[in-house]
Amino acid sequence: MDWTAARPLRIALLDDHAVVRHGLIELLRAESDFRVVGAFANSREMMTALRSEPADLLLVDYALAPDDIEGLNLIRALCTRFPDSKVLVASAHCSPATVALTLRAGAAGFVGKNQPLPELVAAIRTVARGRLYLDPGLAVEFAYLLSDVAVHDATQADDDKDPLMVHVDLSPREREVLRCCLNGMSVTDVAKKFGRSAKTISTQKQSAFRKLGIRTDNELFKMHRQLGML
Repeated sequence: MDWTAARPLRIALLDDHAVVRHGLIELLRAESDFRVVGAFANSREMMTALRSEPADLLLVDYALAPDDIEGLNLIRALCTRFPDSKVLVASAHCSPATVALTLRAGAAGFVGKNQPLPELVAAIRTVARGRLYLDPGLAVEFAYLLSDVAVHDATQADDDKDPLMVHVDLSPREREVLRCCLNGMSVTDVAKKFGRSAKTISTQKQSAFRKLGIRTDNELFKMHRQLGML
């Protein structure tokens, strides 16, 4: 895609935090070849506006307000309804598993909110030119996870090939606990199975959740399904 000051790149923003939206607007307006065509607090506002004011690139937050559409479904909906718009995800949830899910859903790039602002501009330009963009801090880990996904897709092997379970940051005991949770076992059940205290199992479970960028059992099951394991 080519764009100039005469024909600027049209960008639409979606973030439920007003301060973040205003900051992004100011950042992008400083680029002479960018034009912000809309900044929205929720997905409904964005989708309604895009029908009359199209955008070349959609910069969207992964985790919106609790009453809004869930991140992966949002990405799928945007890619389906607005196929000419590229989706770039910005999020504080930067685990390799989260990145893998967003790309599977159709996003063209993922940038962490902890990155310097010039990196966000670089990410926008990369995606707008039709190339994949990944947060530099995740590139190695993501390649590792993606290779394991490919292995599973090719062989449909056992849990040792599960791309969720071989997440590079998970300890062996954290993987054990997650496998048990996915089998429907409670923290108490897992503690009895391995002869550990419920407090230890709970700590290991919460540590694994943090590394995966999730907070609840429902998110764990959803992530597992999205990675094609169930």
